[in-house]
Amino acid sequence: MERRNMPLDLFAGIPVRDFAEARPWYERLLGAEPSFLPHETEAVWELDEHRYLYIVEMPEHAGHAQVMSFVDDLDARVARIADRGITPDRKEDHEGGVRKVIFVDPDGNEVSFGGGPG
Repeated sequence: MERRNMPLDLFAGIPVRDFAEARPWYERLLGAEPSFLPHETEAVWELDEHRYLYIVEMPEHAGHAQVMSFVDDLDARVARIADRGITPDRKEDHEGGVRKVIFVDPDGNEVSFGGGPG
């Protein structure tokens, strides 16, 4: 893989069936309004500097995305999401104490958060 000494912006996209229905779920999951709206059926959240998650209405592709972010305090992140009314669909424990918490949107897309030992 080529490495450059240039900033890299990462956009992870999630196709959804119905943008108007999906947007409120993602606002609750991510705890914020979108950072910007490129057009009427796309919303983008800046998760961290140069790291973005976006949803876009593409019914023919909805339900097939898998996106994961590794966070410093997984338990706190999951608790904040639960406070907003969304609970994990699955939890996994991996070698070395790595944990993964999976949330599934109404279309079947998986948005996961991973973290180290609790």
